Amino acid sequence: MKQLFDSSFWNEVYPKALDWIITELPSIVIFTIIVLIILRISRFSIRRLKKTLIARAEKNENIDTFETEKRVNTLLGIVQSVISIIIWTIFIMILMKKFGVDIGPIIASAGIIGLAVGFGAQELVRDFISGFFVLLEDQVRTGDVAIINGTGGLVEKIEMRTITLRDFSGVIHIFQHGKINTLSNMTKEWSAVVFDIGVAYKEDTDKVSKIMKEVGDEMQNDPDFSEKIIEPIEIFGVDQFADSAVVIKARLKTRPIQQWSTGREYRRRLKKAFDANNIEIPFPHTTVYWGEEINPLRLDIKEMEQSSKN
Repeated sequence: MKQLFDSSFWNEVYPKALDWIITELPSIVIFTIIVLIILRISRFSIRRLKKTLIARAEKNENIDTFETEKRVNTLLGIVQSVISIIIWTIFIMILMKKFGVDIGPIIASAGIIGLAVGFGAQELVRDFISGFFVLLEDQVRTGDVAIINGTGGLVEKIEMRTITLRDFSGVIHIFQHGKINTLSNMTKEWSAVVFDIGVAYKEDTDKVSKIMKEVGDEMQNDPDFSEKIIEPIEIFGVDQFADSAVVIKARLKTRPIQQWSTGREYRRRLKKAFDANNIEIPFPHTTVYWGEEINPLRLDIKEMEQSSKN
């Protein structure tokens, strides 16, 4: 501390600092600007490449543009992250050398440290390996709706180590690739909504199936839904005899992520069609039996009607 107040110390440090500022600082500033420009160019190139790949997919009628866009966004996002890590690593190494830090021993010891860390970071290595195969096998992409370990949501981000989901309530869930036990992709290539329509036992099931088919065909011919529905509705027929209803099963194939909005609209139209054709949608009824010996609870409707007339 006493050296800081010694004039001889500052007389010695000042020329060295001034010489460093004149010789080294301009190169550091220029190098920093170059790195920022390279990062900007890399981001611009990634965006241009993404637009080019999507444009080629749009020209090919045999390729689903929406699926291609999700795949491209996922892979190019990983590529952008890797490029940024490499550029910043090189920048930090050169910057340390400019400040007089000998990076030779650091690089030499990095292999030994990496080996030691590798034994203690097996979980991290497992996450990266699992993430690599998730990307390689195209199991899930950004923009998909997936269920991971029982939690469903929209895939917002896929990185080499983690997957980020946002559920319907807006809550973010982050899963390590190595800890994913079950993964269900609900929106890959195509989706479907399954209907279990219950009607009263007195209804003609053939008539009900015909009305369900007509409603599905009407929706498919509707301009607002023709692009969402990819196949005519499938009526599988009577699926089960429930307690108070005959259940008829049907399925409607849609484009990815369109099954929920299409299903809600189909149910709305089907309810109106059932009302127009007097098709009863039953609900559970409960009959209370009091027993034969509780006579005071019996009601004689005829006697009540006569007494009310008098």
